[in-house]
Amino acid sequence: MTETIAPSTPVRHVEVAIAGAGFGGLCMAVQLQQNGINDFVILEKAAEVGGAWRDNHYPGAACDVQSHMYSYSFETKADWTKRYAPYSEIQQYILDVVSKHKLRSKIHFKQEVVSAVFNEGIGKWVIKTAGGETIMARHWVLASGPLHVPSIPDIPGLSAFQGKVMHSAQWDHSYDLRGKTVASLGTGGSAIQYVPEIAPQVGQLHVFQRTPAWVIPRDERSYSAFSKWMFSALPFTRTLHRWRCYWTNESRVWPIFNPKLAKVGEFFLKKFISYQVKDPALVKKLTPDHTLGCKRILISNKWYPTFNRQNVELVTDAVKAFTPTGIVTQDGKERSLDCVILGTGFIVDPRIYMKSFELRGLNGHTVQEDWKVSPTSYLGITTSNYPNMYQLVGPHTGLGHNSIIFMIEAQVDYIIQCMKLVKDKGVDYIDVKPQAMTRFLGEVTEALKGTVWSSGCKSWYQTADGINFAIWPKSTWKYWLETRTVNQADYHFVKCSGKAVGSSQGATVGGVTSMAGDQVVARMAPR
Repeated sequence: MTETIAPSTPVRHVEVAIAGAGFGGLCMAVQLQQNGINDFVILEKAAEVGGAWRDNHYPGAACDVQSHMYSYSFETKADWTKRYAPYSEIQQYILDVVSKHKLRSKIHFKQEVVSAVFNEGIGKWVIKTAGGETIMARHWVLASGPLHVPSIPDIPGLSAFQGKVMHSAQWDHSYDLRGKTVASLGTGGSAIQYVPEIAPQVGQLHVFQRTPAWVIPRDERSYSAFSKWMFSALPFTRTLHRWRCYWTNESRVWPIFNPKLAKVGEFFLKKFISYQVKDPALVKKLTPDHTLGCKRILISNKWYPTFNRQNVELVTDAVKAFTPTGIVTQDGKERSLDCVILGTGFIVDPRIYMKSFELRGLNGHTVQEDWKVSPTSYLGITTSNYPNMYQLVGPHTGLGHNSIIFMIEAQVDYIIQCMKLVKDKGVDYIDVKPQAMTRFLGEVTEALKGTVWSSGCKSWYQTADGINFAIWPKSTWKYWLETRTVNQADYHFVKCSGKAVGSSQGATVGGVTSMAGDQVVARMAPR
């Protein structure tokens, strides 16, 4: 349904609006359809679906979770080519899901959301996009994911460098690296994949490392024709294989929970580094001094051997500045360059990448103000004072050991339960109680104690002040249990006055009726 509420301002009314057409947003869309909710729209800032797998197409890009686990449980795939699929195969899987479930007509491309304001009078979100659309939705799902805004380092002179500069998530395949002198900044999850691939092509490669990562071996085997036939002809074998992958991954979390066990893993990994790298001095530079698991554990068979090449230099001196022709390090040495590749990851703190995005809930609440200390929410899904708003992969639900798609599916199921409760109770919105958020944050904080995530190292799981806001500090099956059923006592269920707030800018008019469980309490909304 489309109507006009102001001159030349068309408004589209939907039951559900979803931001993002990556794994999270598409999972949400499919499950809405499966539950008979077809009145939804997906707002996607780019021109195609896929999220991180649309954007990250650098040489060697692949998933660090097994292919059979890095897929939806309701849409498994029998013919994955390898244990760890390359980006192109994952992106094709996403395209196939969109096609099979006929989702493309539901997606509005090139519609980056610039504001979302809750209208308290009618209990709906007013969402505006950079492309000029205005959407009014009962339910609002943020599925943009944490890995979509490239982090560009603030280094003096970078903008004045006259050579080629590209971020790993903005790879320019038209640029010919052959014979070039190249610098790679960063040694994280992207760099350990593309560095070994470009090293044989370039004339000289300078790899700038701030902090070494723990890198474990990778199972590079391909699936045989027989395995793919078996997975196709006997679907239960595909399910069994998926569960084997799940529990293999889940077993990796125990050393993370117990730093003493992590030390055992470190012992063997140090032997692994010494075996793969010939130069003892390089071995020392490539060996982390932080506890295994405190930062993201990476997987590669090619990373360490790359530093045995004559044309590869590991640079551990900090970058001081760029010049028009190269880089100067703190020791005063200048290296002339043709190209700089920024393997510097993404901005994962939503308070930073949402600075220019207006997100306003009840009584003028904004996430910039409410998350001033740290991002937080209940179960990583709902946030007090932001009714009918849900997050996928929200605070405290990221993983360091298993498939994030497992978490997404649990969250989607929980969100649909919330939507059904709103309808069944005949109310306009659901709003999590502050005390439920406080309780959840306390449980997460307590669970983090004694784990390697609290062992003192700095990681992207943390805010600049060192607060771990990203990671789920328990087994994933425990999260599944916690999200199986909505605890209605943790929520307010509210019936609005039915009179829209004219400005939609956070001012409130009229009264609402708030129901906590079966108890009905009349209250007046602030004027």
